[in-house]
Amino acid sequence: MASANFVHLHLHTDYSLLDGACDIPKLMDRAASLKMPAVAMTDHGNLFGAVKFYEEATKRGIKPIVGCETYVAATNRFDRSGDSERPNHLVLLAENERGYRNLVKLASSAYLEGYYYKPRIDKDLLARHSEGLIALSACLRGEVTAAVVAGKYDQAQQSAYDLRDIFGKGNFYLELQDQGLEEDKIVNPQLARLARETGIPLVVTNDCHYLTQTDARAQEVLMCIQTGKSISDRERMKFATDQFYFKSPEEMAAVFADAPEALARTLEIAERCNLHLEKNKHVFPHFEVPEGETLDSFFERVTREGFNERRMAFERLRSGPPALSP
Repeated sequence: MASANFVHLHLHTDYSLLDGACDIPKLMDRAASLKMPAVAMTDHGNLFGAVKFYEEATKRGIKPIVGCETYVAATNRFDRSGDSERPNHLVLLAENERGYRNLVKLASSAYLEGYYYKPRIDKDLLARHSEGLIALSACLRGEVTAAVVAGKYDQAQQSAYDLRDIFGKGNFYLELQDQGLEEDKIVNPQLARLARETGIPLVVTNDCHYLTQTDARAQEVLMCIQTGKSISDRERMKFATDQFYFKSPEEMAAVFADAPEALARTLEIAERCNLHLEKNKHVFPHFEVPEGETLDSFFERVTREGFNERRMAFERLRSGPPALSP
């Protein structure tokens, strides 16, 4: 399979619940038809589709890059004050098995410890589980980009340094996106300046939420279901353009004709990501069974015995307490 000159590293499958509309088998068919050597999955806050994504990609000879667009609490993951309702986005990609294990730990902790409107992590947790992970600065909701949009360049620079220090030099990238938004015109020149001044490399992504441009309407309907709004509501949450789709390498090259190095860097990152997931053949523990029984016959017997015990206990409850002797 010939290699395309661009790899999608920021993509939401339908496991970005009621937000992403990329069906995984269809996504892989599309990637294969475009001769893409790899593709990433970065669903919002979860790894629910990781195994299916991995299997469907390898089935077609495409390298799967398992990732997640995480929610990073502005303060810490235990803070549930009003100021913590809008966490920052950060894209994480598993470079290897160690990175995948850290990604699983982060996603689990986000739900078990940090859930507040969204499953959140924090920088303390990131610092303890950063090995084997490549981080991208994410969309307009990323910490660095949001500071740029707010006109706080010095803050954006400090945030970029902080994230580089957490993941290590060469493991943090500034994302260039252009989905036709007015904010993109403001952000991208500032990100290019930031890259020059900090030495943190740029990488091009498209924030894919659906497969083709014509799927934009269907994705709007999904978001209406998510937010409880009607499609006729002018105030509802929606994307301002129809450019959040799985673009071909040629389309991406046309949009970023002035950033060939940032385009090529997607291939460099894809080459670094080499995750191998071993499929477990037998996941159940070993049980010793009595002589003369098989595992199936023993399981059936203890199940029936347990059912009879419960049935008898229920019958005793129905008949009421025993009568007291005079």
